[in-house]
Amino acid sequence: MTEQRQPRPAYLLSGISRAVADGDRNLAVALVKDALAARVAPHAVLSDGLMAGMKELDALFKGGQVFLPEILISVRAMDAGLELLGPLLADEGQEHKGTVVLGTVAGDLHDIGKRLVGMLLRGNGFAVVDLGVGVEAAAFAAAVTEHQADIVALSALLTTTTPEFRHVIETLAQAGVRERVSVLVGGAPVTPALADEVGADGYADDCMRAVDEAERLLRARGRS
Repeated sequence: MTEQRQPRPAYLLSGISRAVADGDRNLAVALVKDALAARVAPHAVLSDGLMAGMKELDALFKGGQVFLPEILISVRAMDAGLELLGPLLADEGQEHKGTVVLGTVAGDLHDIGKRLVGMLLRGNGFAVVDLGVGVEAAAFAAAVTEHQADIVALSALLTTTTPEFRHVIETLAQAGVRERVSVLVGGAPVTPALADEVGADGYADDCMRAVDEAERLLRARGRS
C-alpha cells in the first residue's frame, strides 16, 4: 500500500491565503486544521496564511477592484481560522503589536463596522479589547488603565454622536492617560477635518485602513 503524503506546508499556507481572499470560510477552516495537523507553526499559519490573504484583498480594495461586501465575507473567513489559532498562539507566547481598546461611542448602537475593525486588528497581531456599543467616556478611560492600551479606537455612524469623540478625549485627559494613548476615530460621517477638530491622533474611513492607521500610530510612538 502506498503511503499517503501529507500536503506540503507551503501549499497549505497558500491555500489558506487564497481561501481567505476568496471568502471561503469552510475551506479556510479545513486548511488551517490541515496545516496544524502537519505541524505548521501557528504563527506561520497566521502570518503566511490568514494575514497574507487579507493583505492580498487589501491591495485589491485600494485599487478599487473589490468592495466592502467582499471584505466582510473574507474577514469572517479569517476570523473563523483565528478561532482555531487563538489558544495555540497564546501557548507559543506570540507577542502582540499593541493593545487597542475599541468601542462605539455613547448614544450610538452601530456594531458591524466596529466588529470588522476588531477582527482585522486581531488578525494583524493586535490585542483587542472590544467594549461594545453605546460606550460611555469613563468606560474607555477605565479600560485604557486596566489593559495598558496603546490605542483607543472610537466608532460613530451617526453625525449626532460624533461630538462624543471630544468628550472621550477630554475624559482620557482628566483620567491622566491621554498622553500615553493614541486616539483613532472612524465611521461614515467622520472626516479628517473632524478628527483634527476633536483632537484625535488618527482617522480611518474604512475598516481596512484602520489597521494601517493603527500601525502608523504605533510607529509614531516608537512602539512597533
